[in-house]
Amino acid sequence: MELRQLEYFVAVAEEGGFGVAAERIGIVQSAVSQQVRRLERELGVPLFDRTTRRVHLSGAGERLLPEARAVLAATHRTRQVAADIRAGVDGVLRLGTVHGPGDRIYRVLSELAAVAPRLQVRPRRMPLPDRLSAVRSGEFDAALVRALTDAPGLELLPVWTDPLYVALPAAHPLAHRPALDLADLAELPLRLAPREDNPPFHDLITGACRKAGIEPPPGPPFTTFQETLTDIGVGAPSWTVFYEVAGLPEIPRVTVVRLTAPTMTTFLAVPPGPPIPAVRHLLEALSRTT
Repeated sequence: MELRQLEYFVAVAEEGGFGVAAERIGIVQSAVSQQVRRLERELGVPLFDRTTRRVHLSGAGERLLPEARAVLAATHRTRQVAADIRAGVDGVLRLGTVHGPGDRIYRVLSELAAVAPRLQVRPRRMPLPDRLSAVRSGEFDAALVRALTDAPGLELLPVWTDPLYVALPAAHPLAHRPALDLADLAELPLRLAPREDNPPFHDLITGACRKAGIEPPPGPPFTTFQETLTDIGVGAPSWTVFYEVAGLPEIPRVTVVRLTAPTMTTFLAVPPGPPIPAVRHLLEALSRTT
């Protein structure tokens, strides 16, 4: 069964004749008649009662007409949805995400919904290597990543930049400054998470220290973020550096000061080449909220 056969059947039924239906479709009458006959043979029932004066629906044709119309309507809807997907206003965007900072991700998704209200977003969090692998394999259309400088096989599009913050004892003289340079912290022991926990961020900090010409002494081991900040408030003087995720922490006897440099850039990792329409809409939403 071909869609054009159903189209011809519906046209003949609505126009009441093969000749008028052929004019409506824009083909010769014999082609319409031939395709309707083929449809009847395939279905095994006559669709029309034919006389020398007129053509009208048979009982089977009367029953099958709404089904044929439903198939053609579904076909039209399918083609329209496909066109909307090509335009990026419909479809599914599979996005790897990161935590925060603040409600930024929610604001981006809200802006995207305003730009493309029928575009369904499927956000997923997973470790950085898995996020990148998912974009490479086509499981994700794009993924947000932090502080990454290279991703073989992918393009990294910068979408926003955030400041970094230093946590140090509230009683330390540096805690009273409005902002700090890395050089100010050269003599204070640094508590930095192991590189395997977050290679891009670890490399960002250690690279910035080298660029600033400092090599802070290693502080006590970095455990969890909360435990490390608590230890900074009660233990020997030390400091750590972090980026905001859900607001700046408030820990007794610990002060948080903004670091003048470096800053941290978040990128959108995408396959190489022109982005698909859904990703273009995402980039537009990102530009409006960052």
